[in-house]
Amino acid sequence: MGTYVLTGGATGIGAAIKEKLRAQGHRVVIIDLKDGDYLADLGDPKARQATITKVATEVPVIDGLITCAGVASQFPDPGKILQINYFGTTEVIEGLEGNIIPGGRVIAISSNSAPMSTRPDLIEAMLEGSEEKTVELGGNLHGHECYASSKGAVARYMRRKAPGLAQRGISFNALAPGYISTPMTQSVENDAEYGPLIKAFVDSIPIGRPGQAEDVANLALFLLSPEGAYVAGSTLVIDGAHDAMMRPDANL
Repeated sequence: MGTYVLTGGATGIGAAIKEKLRAQGHRVVIIDLKDGDYLADLGDPKARQATITKVATEVPVIDGLITCAGVASQFPDPGKILQINYFGTTEVIEGLEGNIIPGGRVIAISSNSAPMSTRPDLIEAMLEGSEEKTVELGGNLHGHECYASSKGAVARYMRRKAPGLAQRGISFNALAPGYISTPMTQSVENDAEYGPLIKAFVDSIPIGRPGQAEDVANLALFLLSPEGAYVAGSTLVIDGAHDAMMRPDANL
């Protein structure tokens, strides 16, 4: 059985992946703000780095790394959305990639909201690794812009990183869920500003229902399995054909 490190495993998509991996007999090490083996605020650079160092030392062999920790558009601090969603993903991967065995897997969670970003400068700041500049640029932006940009940057980071990892026998992909019913999205539904928009958004999903955390977990488990070995460098959209409806002429 393997050892998997998973961020954001307390609730939602991360919890669903955790439960499926443990049901298969794997060891799953959780990094989360609560209910984890390692407790850390991944939006805090010092706490993030201290946790990464600790995990890298104490979990020397990793079969798979899945980064699910993230916050949604209504999070009250726009700059922190960027720190948690982007730097809380990429720095964990950078810090733990040396522990991942050949044949291992990395999965990052992006979003089908990623194409909605209108701030390429913000995405470039993230890809440059400048957390201070990123927070400065994003601090006064709307939460949805920060969310979409952070998820767009995650997908771009994956594309840049995947070929090098593939040469070591490690496949790296991103999942881009659409609307998934989780505690995080439930809080958006209940938000006075976003609630009516979210209801209309959910009603427009072509497949006729919102996604469930298990839907995403099932795809993640395929990518982590031997059957998913040749899938690398891809962003897989899982949204009930929502992105296809909204952007029918877009490329992959």
